[in-house]
Amino acid sequence: MRPIKIGLFGLGVVGSGIVEIIGRARNAHAEIRRICVRDITKKRAVEVDPALLTDNAADIFGDPSINLIVEVVDNPDASYRIVTEALRRGIPVVSGSKAMIARHLPELIELQRRHNTALLYDASACGSIPVIRNLEEYYDNDLLLEVKGILNGSSNYILSRVFDHGEDYGAALRKAQELGFAESDPTFDIEGFDSLFKLIIITVHALGVYVAPDSIFTYGISTIHDSDIRYAREKRVKIKLVAQVVKVSDERFTMFVMPEFVSPSKYIYSVDDEYNGVVIRGECYDRQFMFGKGAGSLPTASSILSDVMARLHGYRYEYKKMGFAGRPAFTEDVPLRVYVRYGATAGVRDLPWLAVREQYFSESGNYIIGDIRLADLHASRPLLSAQDVFLAHIPLFFTDRDN
Repeated sequence: MRPIKIGLFGLGVVGSGIVEIIGRARNAHAEIRRICVRDITKKRAVEVDPALLTDNAADIFGDPSINLIVEVVDNPDASYRIVTEALRRGIPVVSGSKAMIARHLPELIELQRRHNTALLYDASACGSIPVIRNLEEYYDNDLLLEVKGILNGSSNYILSRVFDHGEDYGAALRKAQELGFAESDPTFDIEGFDSLFKLIIITVHALGVYVAPDSIFTYGISTIHDSDIRYAREKRVKIKLVAQVVKVSDERFTMFVMPEFVSPSKYIYSVDDEYNGVVIRGECYDRQFMFGKGAGSLPTASSILSDVMARLHGYRYEYKKMGFAGRPAFTEDVPLRVYVRYGATAGVRDLPWLAVREQYFSESGNYIIGDIRLADLHASRPLLSAQDVFLAHIPLFFTDRDN
């Protein structure tokens, strides 16, 4: 068994966790040979031998003893340069860069094939939950119908404070930032982009199809209002930010990220705080549920360690489903039922509704519940982005199976 000699890029929150957890793992047969950082004089959260640090990537790529690159930098462009350089050199890589992977996955798959090397990235989707490896190995058939869940711990923490502790949205967001669950600029999390990138990666392994980020309807929680929270409480449901890919027929599937009204009978109803929860549904096994911490230094580092140890045994993704005959095609030509709350913004009532189920008008706000095609929602995204508008999905997929 050839020991793993790691060249590590990044020594922030996750990088520090990797250093700590590699030191604890007696059976990993791995050691960190060099660590590339932007500033070698910066004070670190973990003690490392200064001789390991460098600010020159060539010191890692030029070291013949290094046989695995681990990159956890916080810049997608830098991540792309590191990963593609390593793959072109035939050096396997472990990465946690969800944004970079989601935007470049077809190219990265081709580089792995061309240079006969491996890229592993279980840490890029749901932190400590081994979603990708399970989709690759356990669910490696065409019986899978849906993958759905809470994929972002920051937004889930905020909504948990709102629904479980009675805090207002602004206070919950500030607390999430104080605790490090949300950045000073929380846009990536609360607007749904983090969940979107994870969903794209998951879909490649679930259905064998890549869909580019700009093609997928994504809506976050930044415009949620007290009236939306009151409505949800009256209906005895919670609002969660949910990402979903679902086969609507043997030939077609759809995917989107939206706030959703979640009833107590659903598994993800009880996924609170910074945790993630993923439901995998299939034709013959109904629903299976995976739960765990989706972010943070040690949970993410534990997923990185799992990939490192997988490489110890020569593991790589095979992307089996990308070679399946009759893979389903992505479509937005599907009807959804949604709740849209609005104030002074004109045009919401004139959306191309297939059916209006309920309407409410008042001086303080209005809402419509109706059926509309996902494609029309996507086309109406500029209107729905107004600060006095909030959208939530009312799920109808598989309701006949869940009763």
